[in-house]
Amino acid sequence: MRIPRRAARVAVLDPAGAIFMFRYDNEEVGVHWSMPGGGMDPGETTLQAARRELREETGWTDIEIGALLCLWEHDYTREGVPVRQHEHIYLGRAPRREPVGELSAAHAADGIQRWRWWTPGDLSGDTEPLWPPQLPELLAGVRRDGPPARPIDLGFVPNGRVGSG
Repeated sequence: MRIPRRAARVAVLDPAGAIFMFRYDNEEVGVHWSMPGGGMDPGETTLQAARRELREETGWTDIEIGALLCLWEHDYTREGVPVRQHEHIYLGRAPRREPVGELSAAHAADGIQRWRWWTPGDLSGDTEPLWPPQLPELLAGVRRDGPPARPIDLGFVPNGRVGSG
């Protein structure tokens, strides 16, 4: 039995279209890359959670969070508990920079191993798994057409899926 969990993330893009991501190693799903974000606190909206998580994990407080890019669900184990996480992913824009402040304890608690900016070319190459796996296609659509008028609902994405097709 999986426990439902709600979460929010921010796809922070630099002016050239690179995205900021963290590398995780999870006990159930292994190594993967995902955007800053995490679980919602009681009473928070998804946008409030996205802002808080971005600040806690990067130290950035000046990111303008815009359109809701997509929704998706996936399974993983968090602190020994199997969860089915429903995520809201927002778009944000920022200059390319490093996280600021003392974040090592927060990163250790969240299982964040390291971070990096991924260019569009990096995303289209052979990579370690991305969460969501459809991220390269989603961001290509944003670069081509701008933010979606309505969030794209990816539905449930099983573990081990590579790419969107």
